[in-house]
Amino acid sequence: MKVLLAGSGKILYYLTRQFSRRGVDVRVVAPSEEEARELSRRTGATVLFGDATDPRVLNEAGAWRAHTVLALLPNDEDNLAICQIAGRMYRVPRTIALVNDPENEEVFQRLEVTTAISATRILSLIIEEQAGFEEIARMMAVGDGSVSVSEVLLREEAPAIGLPLKKLTLPEEALLGGIIRGDKVLIPKGGTHLQAGDRLILIAAPASLDAALRLLTGEESR
Repeated sequence: MKVLLAGSGKILYYLTRQFSRRGVDVRVVAPSEEEARELSRRTGATVLFGDATDPRVLNEAGAWRAHTVLALLPNDEDNLAICQIAGRMYRVPRTIALVNDPENEEVFQRLEVTTAISATRILSLIIEEQAGFEEIARMMAVGDGSVSVSEVLLREEAPAIGLPLKKLTLPEEALLGGIIRGDKVLIPKGGTHLQAGDRLILIAAPASLDAALRLLTGEESR
């Protein structure tokens, strides 16, 4: 899979690092020369300095060869422009935009963005519904509903507790996007051991969700 990321800050770094570690062919456009240089040094990825809303920059970064483009800038209009250029000019099959204003989420999808993700909406829903869920504190369908993002609480009796992630064989269409442990957010690695009280960010296709939950918690979705 070939992925092109356009963005800045920690989210760009973490995604670049994760894709690189998984052997994904990832290329990156960063808006500052210093950030591009540092990101390349820390992750080993191919990082280009430039304005990703410029079609020439996207072309140089390899949008024409990408299977997926992720637009992760703090400005919604820039993210929309990147996705539209990638889709219309370079026929990228899948475009994903970070939406800072949740009111733009539906608008983006009407404007040919494959998936629009509002971090604000996810967080607000988790907070609002925290008291109503236990094993799954929040589940959200992403895009066309083919993927869900769930926050899963590990209780003392959960079968996954004490095991390193490399010993857990999750279903093919499921992965852990993060581990919330106290006030820290951990990036999952093969040697990471799960603990009681961990809150797992589980990303899964609907058909794989119950199997993943059984493996992690011993229970299924309700």
